Amino acid sequence: MLTGGEITVKCLESAGVDYVFGLCGHTVIGMLDPMIDSSIEFISFRHEQMAAHAADGYFRVTHKPGVVLTHLGPGITNATTGVANAALDSSALVVISGDIPSQHFGRDAHQEFRMHGDATQYEIYKPFVKRAWRVHRTEALPGILARAFAIATSGRPGPVLVDVPMDLFSRRAEVDIPQMAAHMSSGQRMRGDEQLIERAVKLLVEAERPLIYVGGGVILSEASQQVAPLAEALGAPVAYSLMGKGALSDDHPLAVGMTGFWGTPTANRLCREADVILAVGTRFAEASSSSWISKYTFAIGPTKVIQVDLDAQEIGKNYPIEIGILGDAGAVLEDILSGVKDVKKGYSWKEDPRLQPIADEMTAWRKQISVHNASDAVPIRPERILSEVRELLPKDGIVVTDVGWNKNGLAQQFPIYQPMTHLPPSGLATMGFGPAAVIGAQLGAPEKKVITLIGDGAMSSVLGVLATAKERNIPAVW
Repeated sequence: MLTGGEITVKCLESAGVDYVFGLCGHTVIGMLDPMIDSSIEFISFRHEQMAAHAADGYFRVTHKPGVVLTHLGPGITNATTGVANAALDSSALVVISGDIPSQHFGRDAHQEFRMHGDATQYEIYKPFVKRAWRVHRTEALPGILARAFAIATSGRPGPVLVDVPMDLFSRRAEVDIPQMAAHMSSGQRMRGDEQLIERAVKLLVEAERPLIYVGGGVILSEASQQVAPLAEALGAPVAYSLMGKGALSDDHPLAVGMTGFWGTPTANRLCREADVILAVGTRFAEASSSSWISKYTFAIGPTKVIQVDLDAQEIGKNYPIEIGILGDAGAVLEDILSGVKDVKKGYSWKEDPRLQPIADEMTAWRKQISVHNASDAVPIRPERILSEVRELLPKDGIVVTDVGWNKNGLAQQFPIYQPMTHLPPSGLATMGFGPAAVIGAQLGAPEKKVITLIGDGAMSSVLGVLATAKERNIPAVW
């Protein structure tokens, strides 16, 4: 017979969890006690928002779900910002929250939410998690946790919530601990429809000005290794969204940078002028699409779009499409690449006269902004900071950003050479993400140099992260 807390910890061990990020509270002591003798380390923070951001950063460098533990009431509400940020950036989190004792539901127990229903704190998360459970029986914990990890990691990743009344952590039950890995994503990739892929290949090969546009879905699919070969086989420049940065090394001759408000002039121009765009794993979000105003970035109408996404709701949502392919980014890119190679045999992108002017334009733009890289101006130019940090950071080093110019300017001007080494807060653009996420990223990639570029607003909003880093000897750099 195991307590609910022991069952939960054993399920986390079975899922391969190394760290739980959170804060102690009386409702979760029943889970913290058995963690003392577990292989899992509890990383304690001064505020639950910080814990959620750290779990988000951990997921982004490992693609293993981050686990967050919160107390009830203010604990679960404090974490909302970090969990919502993870949701909008498609980071898999499993949030476990303590709740009031089940025998006290509806009686105005200490810190109970009951305005529209008894013990309804878990409903706060419904707008931004993939699934929210309130556990009613200790025996149900293994099944719910198995489903929680499966849903968080399947399809488009995202956070889930498991709300556990505190008495269930202490009650005993006889249960079998599931093999959690068997419930999580099997690694099988959803392949796209063959006929649609054939049509896409034909449209791309016949295009005069094809362009590949990659988003965060390519990073999440770990499909970056397909991007450069496809671009080279097609002779297509590659632009990216904020979340897609790193899918193609910025030093590749076909890389033209980020689109949108803070994009490069070349990327925005080529997107406007392309006759066919292959858009993979992107939602065409506002910032990356210049508020969808056609004169700035995407001129869809004359430009035909082939959109590839794992989420059917995203296909054709913001722009009309010529072809929509539902499938995993890596699998679809692999199939399109195979088709293009079969058709364009003997083609050499390095000898294509259409591409050299594009490379020259990018070189000229970099030269134009480089005048600030060595500037002695006071106050110091941000371009100089970016330039000198890039010289010091190894190519596989990880840089976490926050909001403001440290995110937007870095995404525009700071070269990234490998996927999963550029971690920005995109959808929710949360101030305070960077200083906290860097801790989770460093724990997830202990062999790498991990830094965060932030502003004073970000640092002062989550200053407590310094205490956690000091206590745990985490060598992150702010």
